Amino acid sequence: MAKEIAGQIKLQIKGGAANPSPPVGPALGSKGINIMEFCKQFNARTQDKGGKVLPVVITYYTDKSFDFVVKTPPVAIQLLETAKLKGGSAEPNRKKVAEITWEAVKQIAEDKIVDLNCFTVDSAMKMVAGTARSMGITVQGTFPETN
Repeated sequence: MAKEIAGQIKLQIKGGAANPSPPVGPALGSKGINIMEFCKQFNARTQDKGGKVLPVVITYYTDKSFDFVVKTPPVAIQLLETAKLKGGSAEPNRKKVAEITWEAVKQIAEDKIVDLNCFTVDSAMKMVAGTARSMGITVQGTFPETN
């Protein structure tokens, strides 16, 4: 028989660095979830992605047990890593901070497509390019047409 779901919690935690301090501790403690058990499992599962911010969806049940799904890093974080920046532009429509290629956009789109609500790599590339534009990052050239 399936367990009854009590709710879900969405957090963004650095890979391999979950600890009981805020925001993890209070978010899980208020729901009665074993904080140290989550931290151990999360750190074991994400030790290869150390330092990268990873979204995690924790599903907790009425019997205080839980399971979680680790997603790919956000597009904005991947764009900042690709462009080697600390942050985006304060005025993205006026002040551009970096340029990236369509190849870099395609790599990010292929990595992130499992978490996006699109079906083709082309549409995922357009979503990534839109995020880049809103951060003040210019994509060089024109969109590569695929037939």
